[in-house]
Amino acid sequence: MFEVIVVGGGAAGFYAAIQMATVNPKLKIAIFERGKTVLGKVKVSGGGRCNVTHAEFNPVELVNNYPRGKKELLGPFHSHSTGDVLAFFEERGVPLKIEEDGRIFPESNTSQSIIDCFLKEIERLGINVLKNSSVKSFLPIDNGNEGWQITTMNKHYKCKNLLIASGSNPKIWKQLEGMGHTIVPAVPSLFTFNIKDKRIKGIQGLSTYVQVVVPAKKHYNSKIVVQLRSKVNERPVLESNGPLLITHWGMSGPAILKLSAWGANILNEYNYNFRIIVNWVPEYTTEMMEEVLFRIKGVEAKKTIVRTNSVDIPKRLWINLVEAAEISKDLKWADVTKEALKKLALQLTKCSFKVEGKSTFKEEFVTAGGVDLKEIDFKTFESKKLPNLYFAGEVINVDAITGGFNFQNAWTGAYIAANAIAKD
Repeated sequence: MFEVIVVGGGAAGFYAAIQMATVNPKLKIAIFERGKTVLGKVKVSGGGRCNVTHAEFNPVELVNNYPRGKKELLGPFHSHSTGDVLAFFEERGVPLKIEEDGRIFPESNTSQSIIDCFLKEIERLGINVLKNSSVKSFLPIDNGNEGWQITTMNKHYKCKNLLIASGSNPKIWKQLEGMGHTIVPAVPSLFTFNIKDKRIKGIQGLSTYVQVVVPAKKHYNSKIVVQLRSKVNERPVLESNGPLLITHWGMSGPAILKLSAWGANILNEYNYNFRIIVNWVPEYTTEMMEEVLFRIKGVEAKKTIVRTNSVDIPKRLWINLVEAAEISKDLKWADVTKEALKKLALQLTKCSFKVEGKSTFKEEFVTAGGVDLKEIDFKTFESKKLPNLYFAGEVINVDAITGGFNFQNAWTGAYIAANAIAKD
């Protein structure tokens, strides 16, 4: 019999087991992993470098990166946050570095450093890791008061405390639901937008700072640009600012990923078919941009419009937008009509694209959904429904934007649950 069984050999499961054994070395702990290998998501995260966390050290600011879990994580982040995670790894011989955008990685630039650290600690602390041990069922003994019985393919185990750190495993979710927990259905949280449009064709890899909004669905039309002017006062469904990356399949980058995270449920309801409006020059409104273009017309009269990129966007994008405004590549500023400049101003500030589907963001398999947050005690991460049952990581309905924040949720929940169990 184990005193603690951790279901899930990922980031949260390993971090929790190590923290428990550190606080109480006498605990007999086992990690059950259904696969042949452990820490698979850690290995591929951050392009194989493992984006451990983010350099936001103020819990009040840190929670703003969580579309789901913002209120609930504030207290936990005061107990265990970014600085504590840095200390954990550096004390164990894994120095970390902060990059310009705030993301934190191992100095080695490889996720294997994190994996090796975990495996070394597990061995040092005598924690059992059972691979190929898919949990078929877990049943409370005396409603959980006397512990839990866990059944794998052909073995039965008992433990006093059970920590579920199995991510968005539908079989585990179904069992939890059968025990009375409310499960919020899973929907993708971090994804890129599939867009086929000649304005972004042939300029893959281009990145620029933008504002992106998802307008109210009732205003979607195939004939977009001119009609939008009457809707400028309508509140958008979603809005974000940041770098936008043009890809082979459409659009990605922080501006898009923020929309995908904050709009996970809304965009799922839309079946990933909707429109976005991109302002390529977010410091300007349409009216302001019209004035800028009219001034340029007076100053650059003898030059062709397509060769005079007079606004702060990449040249290849400027050329495509000039063409989209139906301005000839040979037309000079002196000869352009007022109506043509208005069209160009709209392309620059209210450029509408039809999104038709989504793609996974690199290897970041992040979902919204899981155990309803109202059913978890966030002082201990213990179930409010059943005693001696704890949660950590993506199994609960918490998710974040990209940048290391999802791992921080895993570390924090694992730490708090581990301490609650170890001191029990």
